[in-house]
Amino acid sequence: MALKFLVVDDSVTMRRIVINSLKNLGFNEYVEASDGRDALGKLSADPNINFVITDWNMPGLSGLELTKAIRGDATWGKLPILMVTTRGVKEDIIEALTARVSDYIVKPFTPQILKEKIETLLSRQ
Repeated sequence: MALKFLVVDDSVTMRRIVINSLKNLGFNEYVEASDGRDALGKLSADPNINFVITDWNMPGLSGLELTKAIRGDATWGKLPILMVTTRGVKEDIIEALTARVSDYIVKPFTPQILKEKIETLLSRQ
C-alpha cells in the first residue's frame, strides 16, 4: 500500500522540511494544508490520504482540534496522526495523547526521528 501523507502546518518552511524529509525516506505522495480547517477539506476531497502529520499551533483550527475532528469521524477515525510541534512540556504531550494523536515529535527533529516514528505507527496498524 502506497502511503499518502497530509502535511499540516501554517509555516510553509516547516511543511517543506517535513516533505523533504518524507521524500528522502522514499515517500513521494503527499498533500499540504495550511491549517486544520484546510486539512479537513483536503481529507474530504482525497480518500487516498492515509497518514496525517500536523503541527499543533495554527490559526483557525489547531492541530489538537484537527486531531479531535479526525478521531470523531467514522471515515478517518483510524488514521495515524503524528504531531510535530514545539510544545514539549509534559502537560502538552499528555493533552495531545488524550486527544488520541498516535505519536508526538518535538521540533526541531531529524529525518531519522521522523522515519522511526512513521515506521512505529505503521507497524501498529
